[in-house]
Amino acid sequence: MRGRKFTIRALSLLIISSLLSSLAIAVEAQAVTPFLQRPATHWGHTLAGPAATSEQLPRQKVAHLEAKSKFVINYKNFPTWAKRDFQAAADVWASHFASSAPVTIDASWVQIGAVNVLGSARPGSYFIGFEGAPDSTLWYPSALANALAGKDLDKKQAEIIIQVNSDANWNTRNDGLSYSQEYDLQSVFLHEMAHGLGFLSTDSFDPNFGFGRIEEPTPFDAYALVEDGRRLSDLPSPSIELGIALRSPLVWSGALGVAANGGVKPLLFTPKEYEEGSSVSHLDEDTFAASGENAVMTPNLEAGEIFHKPGPLLLAMMEDMRRKPPAGKSTGVPLPVRNVEALISDGEAIISFDPPANARTAQISTYTVRNNVTNQVKNSIKSPVKFTGLKNGSAYSFTVIATNINGSSEPVATEQVVPAPSWTRFVIDAKSDAKLLSSATFNGEPALVYADSKSGDLRIAQWNSKAWIKRTVDGAGGSQGRTNLPITGALSTCVNGTGKKQTLHIFYANEVDKDLRYAKYDGKNFTYEIVDGNGPQVNSYDSPLRVRTASDVNVSSACIASAGGVQVFYRDESQGILLGAVKSKSAKNWVYELVDGDRKTDGRTTGDVAFSLKAIFDGRTSYLIYDAVLDINQKEQPTASEIRLATRTNFSSSGWSYRILESSTPTNPVSGFAIAIGKSISGIFATWLGGDSLSLPEAKSVRWISLSQNSTASSIIPEGLGTPSRYLSTDTSLIAFNCERRLCAVDKSKTIPKKMFLSPYENPDGIESAWVNVNRAKYLVAGIYGQLVMLRP
Repeated sequence: MRGRKFTIRALSLLIISSLLSSLAIAVEAQAVTPFLQRPATHWGHTLAGPAATSEQLPRQKVAHLEAKSKFVINYKNFPTWAKRDFQAAADVWASHFASSAPVTIDASWVQIGAVNVLGSARPGSYFIGFEGAPDSTLWYPSALANALAGKDLDKKQAEIIIQVNSDANWNTRNDGLSYSQEYDLQSVFLHEMAHGLGFLSTDSFDPNFGFGRIEEPTPFDAYALVEDGRRLSDLPSPSIELGIALRSPLVWSGALGVAANGGVKPLLFTPKEYEEGSSVSHLDEDTFAASGENAVMTPNLEAGEIFHKPGPLLLAMMEDMRRKPPAGKSTGVPLPVRNVEALISDGEAIISFDPPANARTAQISTYTVRNNVTNQVKNSIKSPVKFTGLKNGSAYSFTVIATNINGSSEPVATEQVVPAPSWTRFVIDAKSDAKLLSSATFNGEPALVYADSKSGDLRIAQWNSKAWIKRTVDGAGGSQGRTNLPITGALSTCVNGTGKKQTLHIFYANEVDKDLRYAKYDGKNFTYEIVDGNGPQVNSYDSPLRVRTASDVNVSSACIASAGGVQVFYRDESQGILLGAVKSKSAKNWVYELVDGDRKTDGRTTGDVAFSLKAIFDGRTSYLIYDAVLDINQKEQPTASEIRLATRTNFSSSGWSYRILESSTPTNPVSGFAIAIGKSISGIFATWLGGDSLSLPEAKSVRWISLSQNSTASSIIPEGLGTPSRYLSTDTSLIAFNCERRLCAVDKSKTIPKKMFLSPYENPDGIESAWVNVNRAKYLVAGIYGQLVMLRP
């Protein structure tokens, strides 16, 4: 798998009055529209055909056209001549594909096992339910989703992935001429970029049992019609019926595509023998092979065949996918909706549900949700549905019905839900959304280090017993080792020293150079350096010599500072291992180590480790807790993972002892998602999220364990609050976590753990939080409503 991917004490009136002079309550803002994201796993191919049978015109230089988008290409192993052909194809697509978000392409020049494959492409991900989506039931490929949303929905991932067969017999001259035994690379790029932009079905076929499968239908699948007029996306999945459809005639139903084809529905490529990477995701070879420019999306490219531009049919079909496809044919009456739940909010209830089992064939037109107490009714085309104006402390229940043109389903009722007031909030920094956040007690007072996603700056806020004093740490540029790159990842803080002469250590990274950076703060001045990531080459996991690496180290970090020096631990994203760097008090240089992820001996693992990690020091022992992914499915989602603990009492790389806190079991296969660790008078305590076979790829429970006791983990399922997700923070009594993209908590100090609702603000990217003591009162700090705030009951 390597190498992939509390009890809150009330404030006295005196303290409250002093705080309110420096803290203001934030203005309400609209919640972020939630959306889901899934990795793309289906590729579209260009296959090598025979020599062209007709004379091909040379590729003319395309006249300069105004760019409608910007394509950024990351090349891997590409020869210079191939880069020129790729850039020429990108310039052509930039003049036709409109988007305000850049389209990043990761392109690899590789040996492809199938000798007849010239190139392959897929989107980076698929998105559903984002603001601007024409159809909330369909999954849109990255570049198209970004274009429709008007922003980059995942800045950390490329929109298109392309592989080119380095062994093919290419025309390397960049002359645009046709050669009967050579393939034109620019033509392949025009074709493959279309796949990456969305000209691609997500279908798959099981040749052993004849089953077809489309788990996440796209606009392409919705515009493809079977012979009886039903949409390919609406057929049962998995099913024999869908398997037959994938090997039977399919036509394109988009109005623009039909018009561009002279009023005839374009025929898609569906041979009797299913061809992975070719079937469905191309125009029919026999029909369009001799159609000039419109042949660009047939599955085969003949040697000597040249394409100058996408062609009117392809462009029309791409434009169709920016529109909402017509509704499909309804079959039968909807079955009852599934997994109905009413979620707590402040004066509100959020009703969530999954579509009926026959949602595709039934073609649901609306969902009707009724408040059983007030009889208020709301209609919606999707989940969730929000009811406002409810009374906090009063119980409500709801029923949900699915309707189509043939009738309605049986109603399904929720459990009772009791709306609760959210915690009061006080603004610390009104100009920062605190996308990343870490807290520490520094010189006897709380200090917050946080990154603002809008400016990219890393900032610090220090409490001086009366107000928060804020200043910029890094990200705004400057001298002495500062960077002007936006700070986006791997944030952690730790403190050593005594009294008022302490040192704050801050570790952070950015997604551009992916280096792990370090700022040391004495209360007055900062010093800066790069810890790792800027080495001359990747330090391979199997090398016994540990040196500075060139790996991507911007994913996660955790640090420990003690009288003896500083330790920082971080994930090597390039190899899926856990690294460490140590600088003792008297040392000038960092000493590097590999902590875990490299072998199965000595208590270690070969799992993909440290997507999440935290560290703490109890005065004698260093504790490092992290996750290890042991297995993934085709969608690159974890299906087995464990929580691991590494401890040592010195700085020696051989001094580690390892322990599995929770292993993968059939009932609880995945542990991780997020991690937190805390220290109290009773010892060290760790918490994480767990998922069972039915909840995956999402978590289901909040779990915790005392490291000083040989006990099993305790857990709670936050029913009524929603699906738990990252991030976690703890003060050892209270555990704050994200619940249905909001903030919630569980008080584990109670005999029966108590679930708590904290804030209705929603953020699909997650809300990071931290606990602080301000004038002897406990607060939760988080970035909500675009501001860094403190929260208390």
